[in-house]
Amino acid sequence: MLDALKYRLGKLVEPLVLLLPAGVWLLLLLVVPTLMILELSLLPDFRLGQAPPDYGLGNYLKIFEPIYLLVIFRSVFFAVICTLLCLLLGFPVAYWIALMAPDRWRNLLLLGFVLPLWTSSLLRSYAWITILRPTGVLNSTLGAIGLPPIEILNTQVSVVLGLAYNFLPYMVLILYASLEKLDRRLLEAAADLGAPPPQVFMKVTVPQSLPGIAAGSLLVFITSLGDFVVPELLGGASSMTMARLIYNQFLGASRNWGFGSGLSMLLILAVSAAIALLLKYGDRKAETF
Repeated sequence: MLDALKYRLGKLVEPLVLLLPAGVWLLLLLVVPTLMILELSLLPDFRLGQAPPDYGLGNYLKIFEPIYLLVIFRSVFFAVICTLLCLLLGFPVAYWIALMAPDRWRNLLLLGFVLPLWTSSLLRSYAWITILRPTGVLNSTLGAIGLPPIEILNTQVSVVLGLAYNFLPYMVLILYASLEKLDRRLLEAAADLGAPPPQVFMKVTVPQSLPGIAAGSLLVFITSLGDFVVPELLGGASSMTMARLIYNQFLGASRNWGFGSGLSMLLILAVSAAIALLLKYGDRKAETF
């Protein structure tokens, strides 16, 4: 009896002991900072060094001013366009690597997509500056073939290009992991039944890879929505995003930590809602096809 009780107690304690280090880590570096940001977001126009005002929703109401709604809309627009570009460019590449490339080249091709991630996003953004600046590689090439130069740097186009370049490898790797698990017997069965290749792709390949599409799109959307480096370096004054606005509130001239915390909580809630929707409906949507 005593041995059975010790065994059951050990079964209960063992998971807690294994989860304790990660739990403490998440508590100190995720939960506590988030609660601190939440508290600051409830202090209207709180600035460092000033006496904290009474709690209120002034910071959240300020978000609905047209100038800040425009910044939020622009950030979401950049994230959506970046996600669509990465999906349209990444799916054919991942499909070819997973289903058509020779086995001996597959790992090397994947390594080629991972290599850019070994360098800092800051360096990759400076590389795009070298390419897109008025005297850069792009305009020099256009001039060499007799075409007029184009001004792309410090525009919204350069921001989208930089974001898509930075996050395309994530999309390719996630889609590859999903397509590699595709049951090729289904493709062969559809072809044997007379389905043309486009129909096989839309009726078999895409539905089977929906979890990977959803996961890759969510990852790219979240990371591009909160990215700071690319809009700061490649975007001009007309490319203000939420990340840049939050940075200005905390470290810029305004030092409005309360409003910056309100914007941060809005970003956290948006990302959490996207993850919750994926977890709830992602697999269900794939099963309906």
